Amino acid sequence: MEDIQVLLKKIKEELFSTVDLCTYVSASAYDTAWMAMIPHAEDPSGPMFPQCLEWMLHNQKEIGFWGDELTIESIPSTLACMVALKTWDVGLNNIHRGVGFIHGHMEKLLLELQGNTPRWFAVVFPGMLEHAWSKGLELFPQGSPKVVESIFIERQKILENDTKLFLSLSLSLSLSLSLRKDFLIHAYHPPLIYYYEALPSTHIVENCKEVAQHLSADGSLFQSPSATASAFMDTRDRRCQDYLESMVQRCGWSVPPTYPPDEQLVKLCVVDRLERLGLDEHFHEEIDKMLHAVYRNWTERDAEPVGIYASPLRIYKDCMAYRLLTMHGYRLSPSTFSTLLDHENLESHLKKNHDYFLSSLLNIYRASELLFLVEGQPQNLNSCSRILLEKAISQGDASVATNLLKEVSSQCLPFTWFFLYLKQQSNGEKVFYLQIVHELDLPWLARVDHLEHRECIERGEASDIWTGKAWFKISCLNNNILLVLAKENYALRQSIYRSELKELKGWTRDNGISSIGFGREKTVYCYFAMATTAYHPHLRAVRMTGAKNGILLTIIDDFFDVQGSMDELTRFADAVERWEGEGIHGVGKVLFNALNDLINDTAMQAFPIQGRDITGHLRDIWCQVIRSWVQEAEWGRKDYTPSIDEYIKVATVSVAAQTAVIPSLYLVGPSISEEMIHHPDYKKIVELLMISTRLLNDLQSYQKESEEGTINLIVLYMQGHPERKIENAYSYVGEILNRTRRELLEHALIDDKNCVPKSCRKIHLIILKIFQMFYNSVNGFDSPTAMIQSINKAIYEPLCM
Repeated sequence: MEDIQVLLKKIKEELFSTVDLCTYVSASAYDTAWMAMIPHAEDPSGPMFPQCLEWMLHNQKEIGFWGDELTIESIPSTLACMVALKTWDVGLNNIHRGVGFIHGHMEKLLLELQGNTPRWFAVVFPGMLEHAWSKGLELFPQGSPKVVESIFIERQKILENDTKLFLSLSLSLSLSLSLRKDFLIHAYHPPLIYYYEALPSTHIVENCKEVAQHLSADGSLFQSPSATASAFMDTRDRRCQDYLESMVQRCGWSVPPTYPPDEQLVKLCVVDRLERLGLDEHFHEEIDKMLHAVYRNWTERDAEPVGIYASPLRIYKDCMAYRLLTMHGYRLSPSTFSTLLDHENLESHLKKNHDYFLSSLLNIYRASELLFLVEGQPQNLNSCSRILLEKAISQGDASVATNLLKEVSSQCLPFTWFFLYLKQQSNGEKVFYLQIVHELDLPWLARVDHLEHRECIERGEASDIWTGKAWFKISCLNNNILLVLAKENYALRQSIYRSELKELKGWTRDNGISSIGFGREKTVYCYFAMATTAYHPHLRAVRMTGAKNGILLTIIDDFFDVQGSMDELTRFADAVERWEGEGIHGVGKVLFNALNDLINDTAMQAFPIQGRDITGHLRDIWCQVIRSWVQEAEWGRKDYTPSIDEYIKVATVSVAAQTAVIPSLYLVGPSISEEMIHHPDYKKIVELLMISTRLLNDLQSYQKESEEGTINLIVLYMQGHPERKIENAYSYVGEILNRTRRELLEHALIDDKNCVPKSCRKIHLIILKIFQMFYNSVNGFDSPTAMIQSINKAIYEPLCM
């Protein structure tokens, strides 16, 4: 624990003591090189920004490239740096090593593209080669490889299409100059002028005024340092110079891939990274402060919707803001990004520009899982974005990644091995595609937090954003110290969980449950479910009480379903109603005593928090559940088929989700009054949870329960609609579940929707996630093996880095 506190102090100093968030963004070697190429206005024999030149001399990788990783992105960066050094005849050794990198690695990296050359690369790579050749750099003494020639051909196609469009617009007398300019910009995404520095001399806009018309208010060309640097060298526009000088003054020796960096996006990335690594418990105050600043900015800004040609960084930020702020209780409208997928040309647009837009689409999908049932709001956002993502991963290298994932899964190898394999292949695109596969594999609600933290730690990489020329990276989030802290934190949690599970097994042994001789023994399953969702160490009472209630719930349910006679069940139910163990013997006596001891222990723990005795309320909850089980047992023995309304009334109680929720509410704090328990807001959230968990259970238990002759909502629907197929029944129940679940999410998350304290509402979300995990696509709770691998990773297996 002492090591964690030391690491925490270091990270808080680095993450939250910096005044200028610009320092959070990693340098772009490509853009810094272009800054270094600019000659000084008064002395053209030297650079305007010598510090950028100096940065390149000291930031070349050992094998000769510039950039963060050995991927295709490193090729243009390396070429640009060599051109800058050659321009000023410095760093001859650096240039020699760069040429060695091009000779030794470039062709291999290009061949990995397998004919799927990203549009940005088809424009930038040939342009940088031409710049290198113009400086006399001999890169291919034996002639250009065929793979290089093929990329030049691809660029020519792009340039010809752009020229044809421009000519057709120029000939159209009905279009004004400004409309032609707007249409030209929007015809491509991003527009070719965004890559101004890499365009061939035959394609550079001849009239410098054309460049001026594209300048932003801050004097930049699309806020791209490289494009602006090149435009300044051609036009000497004072606005460009002011922009460049201001950037270097603020950023120092190196510049980011886009400037100025969006400070709101930086804050969101910091919060997202801390939460994905499972470190949010240590940064509550800092996270709340950052998100409040983002929310304030959101409410003050112009709320115009995002169009199809909006910056991917803008879409990425809006989706992340919606998701994170919603999870923290803020109410926001998704209108800024939800209209995007309604665009009729989006599918073809994405297909042509998937390398530029895909990270934004992934964040649309993530955000869509938190859309609520609001009138006029599109409800197809999740399915639409999912379809487009599935199409993307079915093409090119993505299909390779998917097939490899299937192979790894079939051999029951750790998921991390796959990430390590892809990283060794030096192909960042494959790793990103795998992230998409992971997101699509399970819905957010079915992924438990503790294991999600493990997956993020083991992958060891931040969620960087592609800007069109380089990755937008938050440097402090790639810091090894942050990963070390996450590893230590995860290991500490595992040690706590192992200790608590050992204690829990002792509890089942001491009260006679483990040796009762029948039923499902689910001690480990129940604890695993609580630990991976109520994962914060300070929630020990919630974990232990929730697990104990789940264990007892399972064994008493089996007693009612398969073990006890109707007379035994009636006697047991009577004893619970009276809350006296007299008159029951054997198994019933063991179960009653265990239940009584658990309720008394929970009430005793809750008394200092609540200031009153809650024993009566806890008993009443169990009485309601036992009554519902008696009712279901009578239906079964009499072969009675209830109506759907009758069934729902009983079955939403018999699923017994409230037996885990209510005791936890009293233990998590704050004090809960009698009035609160009977408040309409509280009753509503409990009702939604009971319905949602029942429907989840029925959807995945239909096959088993139909074979046993047990009543189930799917069975009742089919009996009432014999002319329909089973798919219709699943669809009917699934639609009800989707509506109920979304409404429950809104009540559990949004602060202005419910007067119930947030900590109490989050308990309902925890229980929903547990049911969603166990009953997502199969009945994982009843399977003896379905959860074993996840349990081992959550509690026993050390991290695989």
